[in-house]
Amino acid sequence: MLSVLPLSSEQRLQQIAQARQAVLHEGNSLSGGRTDSWITRSWQRCLDKGQRPEQQVSFDVMPAEALRRTEEANHVLVQAARPVLEKLGAAIASTRYFAILTNAQGVVVDVNGVIDRRDRRADLITRIGVDLSEDSVGTTAIGAALTELQPVWLHRGEHFFNANSAYSCAGAPLFGPDGRCAGMLDLTGVDTVERPELKHLVVQSARSIENALIQSRPHDLLIRLNWSSHNLGDDMDGLIGLDPDGWVLGANPAARQMVAALQAGNPSAVHCSELFAMPYEMLFDAAKSGTLGEPQAIDVPLWSGLRLHALPLLRGQVAAPGRLGNRAAAPALPLKDVETALIRKAVNEAKGNVMKAARALGISRATVYRRLGGKIK
Repeated sequence: MLSVLPLSSEQRLQQIAQARQAVLHEGNSLSGGRTDSWITRSWQRCLDKGQRPEQQVSFDVMPAEALRRTEEANHVLVQAARPVLEKLGAAIASTRYFAILTNAQGVVVDVNGVIDRRDRRADLITRIGVDLSEDSVGTTAIGAALTELQPVWLHRGEHFFNANSAYSCAGAPLFGPDGRCAGMLDLTGVDTVERPELKHLVVQSARSIENALIQSRPHDLLIRLNWSSHNLGDDMDGLIGLDPDGWVLGANPAARQMVAALQAGNPSAVHCSELFAMPYEMLFDAAKSGTLGEPQAIDVPLWSGLRLHALPLLRGQVAAPGRLGNRAAAPALPLKDVETALIRKAVNEAKGNVMKAARALGISRATVYRRLGGKIK
């Protein structure tokens, strides 16, 4: 097999220049993989708005009153992200990259890292309240991540405006507990070496912020989820928050990918009984049965027939990161017990009408009586 050698820095810049010439100056569609398709889509949006690459860019800060309202509206996001930004700042301190946090409209709400304020190019984009949306400053990692809702890497001339060609940046969108985009996280360098591996770092950091957002939302039970082959207790977990009656208060993107019922829209209109093939009370019982400080993981069935490893945590309980997967999980709930609990739930929802419950479950009335031992409430 032939291996494809990575492009040198000069070849990479030449490739970008050729793509710019084809799309921005000649009006041709781009082929041959010279740049990512999302970049050309962003370039085209800029052109459609009447923007031209040679225009000057105005990095406008919103008026004081609008800035005050923006800071108030994004207080929870900033508080959840700050510990992550501080760690990021330390991790990239020697790379001449820095971190920028924006809201869902692309307005800067926080920054961290080594920022050379003597360099106007760095200073302009790291002021709280500056608008870095695609409408304002053209193609950037910030505007692209918020528009495409996917992680991106952008280098020099891949920015739309010539004035922005000194920047290199990685960006990832942030999703709140309600499933909507809450903002984005960006790592930017000025006149520095291209480091596409920062895309991986920014994605991991974005997941940490999303998890902090859901954990900061009031809840009575937090369920950590993962497949049985993975440890529980780290940022890879799916997270679902419940109220005392089993209604979903929020979920992170990982949970939505694992549990199909969470994928469509706002999870707050979903009850836990729609997620798992077991009564939600069993999750609260599992959280209460664990030793204080040592919560116990259990296996939970999905309606698809798949099973997930779950760690239900009452408010105030904490999972030690990375440790839970090293301990044996509690035995899976016996299928007979799960089925009995589901039959009892169906009878209760049918207000004691055994025939109606049996039809809903697709079983005979005799089976309902047999499983419940003749005790129908």
